[in-house]
Amino acid sequence: MSRVTCDLTMSLDGFVAGPRQSFEQPLGEGGERLHRWQFEEREANAAEVAGILEAGAFIMGRNMFAGPGPEAWDADWRGWWGEEPPYHAPVFVLTHHRREPLELQGGTTFHFVTDGIEAALDRAREAAGTKDVAIAGGAQTARQFLSAGLMDELRLHISPVILGSGERLLDGVGDLRLEPAEVGGTGLVTHVRYRVVR
Repeated sequence: MSRVTCDLTMSLDGFVAGPRQSFEQPLGEGGERLHRWQFEEREANAAEVAGILEAGAFIMGRNMFAGPGPEAWDADWRGWWGEEPPYHAPVFVLTHHRREPLELQGGTTFHFVTDGIEAALDRAREAAGTKDVAIAGGAQTARQFLSAGLMDELRLHISPVILGSGERLLDGVGDLRLEPAEVGGTGLVTHVRYRVVR
């Protein structure tokens, strides 16, 4: 069976997005600073950047696809990534509102799942075949999978940034045991790969 992994960039004080997320600032105030390592040190972090997108299927929350705001769909909204998203694989979006699948260029099709995380995981595993399923975010979606014991590996990319407030990753996940498996990094990030021990 394929593993369930999750890559998230987090501030030193535990936030994966800054405060006051909005359509104009989907990562919240200061949240874009977390991801400098992916752009300014891309070559030095090439393996980690590639690893984020190597899964056979992805799961994300509705806010990651459409941004914070009203739950109902804007029928014209096609995601943040343009006509060729970086996933190149099926993406299962958790939502309470039905929507027909959205097929874009490069092999990415967004499927909208209204019956919970287990159903999304079953569909993603079937689509991924022997490859891993990746929880693409955001924090609430990752917390749901951690709390339910449905994640095998958590890869944190810790940015030397203090956000002070925002969206925390690990609030309310319960008695979680993480076992460090690998540590590395550069000037703008520390990569820690954890096995989630059940």
